Amino acid sequence: MDILKKKTAKAAPAETIDTGAMTPADYRLPIWFFGFEGVLAAAFDILRAFPSAWPVLLLLLAVNIIVSLTMMRRRLRLAKALWRGKETRKVALALVALRIGSHFLLNAVGLAVTSTLGHLFFACVMSAVTIGLLAYSQQTAIRALTSSPDPAPVPAA
Repeated sequence: MDILKKKTAKAAPAETIDTGAMTPADYRLPIWFFGFEGVLAAAFDILRAFPSAWPVLLLLLAVNIIVSLTMMRRRLRLAKALWRGKETRKVALALVALRIGSHFLLNAVGLAVTSTLGHLFFACVMSAVTIGLLAYSQQTAIRALTSSPDPAPVPAA
């Protein structure tokens, strides 16, 4: 009598799991990724406040790139949508305009940011604005990805 044979014969077949269907939560970037981006957006003012911090910023940049290419592989569709979208370009241009415009405006009225505290304040503002704009851009891209169906594959002739 073969007990193993009887056990496997009575077992129900395993359910197949559809890994192709991703929910909006699967597309969402982790919160720590926004932290990386916020620190990198504030890098100019961090370096102005603490000039010796450049090795730490370079290390954070390298870690950001490595993590992006390894741990977040399944979110490539969202990343491609973000980089191709007009919203991401608008975010990048808005951040550059905010950076240059705010410093230019403050210099024009005679309130140039030269102190460590002033640069730390600007670093916090730039970080917060970057995180907010990236979160908004992500929501827009996820909404677009989940509302439009994938195009049907074209059969080969």
